[in-house]
Amino acid sequence: MKLDAVKLPAMSLNQIALGSLAVSLVVLAVKYTAYLMTGSVALYSDALESIINVATALAAIFAIRVAARPPDEEHPYGHHKAEYISAVAVGVLIILAAFAILREAYEGFLAPHPIEAPALGLAISTAATLLNALWSRVLVRQGRAQRSAALQADGKHLMADVVTSLGVLAGVTLVVVTGIERLDPALAALVALHVLWSGGGVVRENVSALMDEAAPAEDLSRIKEVIASSAEGSIEAHALKTRHAGKAIFIDFHLVVSSTMTVGEAHAICDRIEDALKRELPGALINIHVEPEYKAKHAGILLREAAGG
Repeated sequence: MKLDAVKLPAMSLNQIALGSLAVSLVVLAVKYTAYLMTGSVALYSDALESIINVATALAAIFAIRVAARPPDEEHPYGHHKAEYISAVAVGVLIILAAFAILREAYEGFLAPHPIEAPALGLAISTAATLLNALWSRVLVRQGRAQRSAALQADGKHLMADVVTSLGVLAGVTLVVVTGIERLDPALAALVALHVLWSGGGVVRENVSALMDEAAPAEDLSRIKEVIASSAEGSIEAHALKTRHAGKAIFIDFHLVVSSTMTVGEAHAICDRIEDALKRELPGALINIHVEPEYKAKHAGILLREAAGG
């Protein structure tokens, strides 16, 4: 059964992060047991990488709790970026894990040794890999649905761990079938390179978000549609700027109205636009700068022609 077809119970970000920690601890224990039974350097590297899963789950718990704090005097725009900082830390940990695996693979290549009880060890490691794969899908789906960068990064990290584990399982199987012991650390090293690439991707993605990256194109299109459909009575909206941080989307634009319009009438239009945007994009923080008719740029979101235009 595909996970997409399964209706998951509603969980808070904190519950999901705690679940991630529990899964990581179980997987770590199972993989280390597989290593103890087999003595495989590849399975040891797989268990070593799982230690990072525990660290990233702890980082996600911290980030989610900090990001949920309300704005204060020192942070008037909230603490949303804590999730991106956590996600960058996760990416760095993934990269460190890749180098640790490469080191173990190198040592195993220099001093190869036979694998003991391979069938049972592979079965145990496979069970841990399946658990990781299922939980990775949960984290990525919930992270996207709830706009949590920390959960998405944790889910991507777990998927990298799944790929690592599949490579390790294949390597151990080849060692058993062929009797070539150096295949064990060699394949583990190749998979470590994949983990390294994954960690770099997580870092790049979240550093970009820390640099006040604009809202995704899909959200930007929705913002423009909502403004155009709810700004009746105004002339145009221009200088639209957006940025996103976790669940929050910051929206800033200029709204041009007739020079004869009262402050109360202009304020009513702004309230209508803000309400519509918040219904479409929960968590949106909106700043509208009202301008008189002669400030019209005849560009951006045109709502009606200015007088004499």
